[in-house]
Amino acid sequence: MLPLLLALAVTGQNTTAIELKNSCPPSFELSNNNTCLLVSRYDLYDSLHDKGVGGTQTSLPKARDGFSPQQIDLGRYLFFDPLLSGNHRQACASCHQPDKGFTDGKALSTGTHGDVGNRSAPSLWNVTFLKKLFWDARADSLEQQALIPLFAAHEMANSAEQLLADLSTNKIYPALFKQAFPQAAQLELSQVATALAAFQSSLISLNSRYDQYAHGYHEALDTDEIKGLNVFRSFVARCAECHTPPLFTNQQIAVIGTPEPDGMPFDQGAGNSSDKKKLRGAFKVPSLRNIAKTAPYMHSGRFATLEEAAEFYTKGRGHAVQEQKLLLHWHIWEPKLTPEEISQISKFLHTLTDESLMPELPTALPSGLPLPAELQHNTTTAAAEATPSIAPSSEQGTQP
Repeated sequence: MLPLLLALAVTGQNTTAIELKNSCPPSFELSNNNTCLLVSRYDLYDSLHDKGVGGTQTSLPKARDGFSPQQIDLGRYLFFDPLLSGNHRQACASCHQPDKGFTDGKALSTGTHGDVGNRSAPSLWNVTFLKKLFWDARADSLEQQALIPLFAAHEMANSAEQLLADLSTNKIYPALFKQAFPQAAQLELSQVATALAAFQSSLISLNSRYDQYAHGYHEALDTDEIKGLNVFRSFVARCAECHTPPLFTNQQIAVIGTPEPDGMPFDQGAGNSSDKKKLRGAFKVPSLRNIAKTAPYMHSGRFATLEEAAEFYTKGRGHAVQEQKLLLHWHIWEPKLTPEEISQISKFLHTLTDESLMPELPTALPSGLPLPAELQHNTTTAAAEATPSIAPSSEQGTQP
């Protein structure tokens, strides 16, 4: 398919071209039907990923791939564009910042209007493998998950009507959507969800030092890190029974009894209705990939460091929320880990860091709006890409 070149007319300037990429991101192969299929060394293994504690050479769950290169690249623009928020000041990437493991570094995320939420922003690395999304596992697909924050009053505070109007009247986006969805008669909300899901599915992190060790290069980890891995997988600590390699989550929902920050009411989690009483205080077991980049930890950012999070588990079953009378997961007990073992676990978790497939930040956005302030410091280190400089309109929110 020939790239579709889109003319961007800026008053007083020469016409410049924008085009969506027609090649897949790294680690994906382009198929004959113009879809990107994920390829990794874990494809070589046929052991079950959903049984036992997970060996070092265990297969991954099925990835949610099969998007076109154009859909992925359109999703990248949308993900970083504040045009998607109600006041055109906040982007998806405001709460999922690339340099913070696709989180925001806050205990509780902040919405478009300054509203403080009741949960932290989860990382988006490797979400292509996840069966449930959000801390309370209420979304079954990336497409469903992508739209919920856009229209939540305490998050991006937009409406479907305004979002579609902003995109449809923009001088650039309609043609980009036509390139990504050539069979569609008009721009629709489902296409926004698909494009955002496509971009998120491309956020792959599978080449950490741990992965190199798992694939046979044992020199990738030092002595303390290997000891940490052994403690992590031991029947004493039992970390790997929920944070199962190689994804480092078993994708289940668990009640572990994490305390809320001081002054914050108890969060019911997945047990927020009368027919889910057994899940009261339950949250999705998160992947630990790039965990060293995503502090603070737990659903409400209760713990500042990995050591604090590990120490929470060793202090004993239900010690922090006894007054709530929760049905704690049976894996939560009293491992009585030593300070040295906790330190070794922390050192091992640092080996799960891999940002080698970090996506490029757009140097300019089709909307003509600037990147949100919290992202602009990234542009000095982001790899340069062949997109034009777009002059922001004189009034924020209007189209170029």
